[in-house]
Amino acid sequence: MAVSYTAVVNVDGEGRNGGRVRSEDGLLETTLAIPKELGGAGNATNPEQLFAAGWAACFLGAVRRAAAERKVRPASIAVTAEITLTHDDEGEFGLAAILNVELGGVDQETATELGAAAHRICPYSKATRGNIPVTVHATAA
Repeated sequence: MAVSYTAVVNVDGEGRNGGRVRSEDGLLETTLAIPKELGGAGNATNPEQLFAAGWAACFLGAVRRAAAERKVRPASIAVTAEITLTHDDEGEFGLAAILNVELGGVDQETATELGAAAHRICPYSKATRGNIPVTVHATAA
């Protein structure tokens, strides 16, 4: 398999509780904090937000590709990713995802088709397939 790109990011310090994130190229540099909802300070981003941002951006690109393959031109595309940190009775943590896609200028059937197609081709969707529960909601806006 040919390599297209490798992102290199370092996290040090206390990880998700006060750690520092820095990409090799210096374009991403931030601090991490535990969300207030989990008893943390909530004064910085967290891994779930970073994962949501990456997946939403990638998924939007997959929607565009699926639309182009079908010769469909949505007037607008917006993706909101909801990443939920879950835990079971034994304290084991996991993730769940909801991807909300809004497509302007298409009918509901086309929106649904594009959402499903994007979920088949998006690398984040492929990486998580069968590993976490994922729901895709595509709506015509």
